[in-house]
Amino acid sequence: MKYVGAHVSAAGGVENAPLNAQKIGAKAFALFTKNQRQWTAKPLSPESIDAFKRNCDRLGYAPEQILPHDSYLINLSHPEEEGLAKSRAAFIDEFVRCEQLGLKYLNFHPGSHLKKVSETEGLERISQSINIALAHTQNVVAVIENTSGQGGHLGYRFEHLAEIIGRVEDRSRVGVCLDTCHSYTAGYDIKSHDGYHATMDRFDRIVGLNYLKAMHLNDCKKDLGSRVDRHASLGQGTLGLGPFQWIMEDPRLDGIPLILETPDDSIWVEEIRWLYSMEKEVG
Repeated sequence: MKYVGAHVSAAGGVENAPLNAQKIGAKAFALFTKNQRQWTAKPLSPESIDAFKRNCDRLGYAPEQILPHDSYLINLSHPEEEGLAKSRAAFIDEFVRCEQLGLKYLNFHPGSHLKKVSETEGLERISQSINIALAHTQNVVAVIENTSGQGGHLGYRFEHLAEIIGRVEDRSRVGVCLDTCHSYTAGYDIKSHDGYHATMDRFDRIVGLNYLKAMHLNDCKKDLGSRVDRHASLGQGTLGLGPFQWIMEDPRLDGIPLILETPDDSIWVEEIRWLYSMEKEVG
């Protein structure tokens, strides 16, 4: 079974996220557990935690269908010690919040070396950051999102992801989220049928499909290898609809969150409906 959804609003409290997901016909959802553009936030209240869990249970959202995302401010590859320490503290807090909510995953961008240190050193800082956060929690899995490579951001090559994972001490608690837009603009040609399957096979060889915990389904405003991260609605960008049909047909992607981050939330219902129609075509 495919779990398709979108990154929904948690305005008014995290307990509203599953309600918002249900309204658009989603079988999965992503959310921020705090304001993604602020370093600190009030702790989650017991009432909010309980309401979130009740709503998820009532609407049928298991932890495996939910993909929380951390703050955009966090940079786990920060080249300066003060910035790195601040990012790591915020990252640990994100893990704790997920654990309080009974969630399984925390999706995050690996970070940028800001062109001040080497890629190798930047990747090592990311792995160390993950190890530190995992040591502060018990169950939450660190889900690394691949990037387009814009602005010194690491994780745009599958080899980067494999190198980060290889330095994580508890590899049972690390995984990957592949973003279709990021993959294409990083240089992985998933636009053709053969290219899509070659890319997935390459990911399996270099990283391992056993580490694939989620995907972001986004079309692109920019071209192959442009290294620019600009999302478009499905079928309205340079990728077209083909890759999203192949994803829905691919049995290797059953049972993981497939999350829309497309810019026009007013058509999420239609995008989700279309994606599920592609799954039905193959039974």
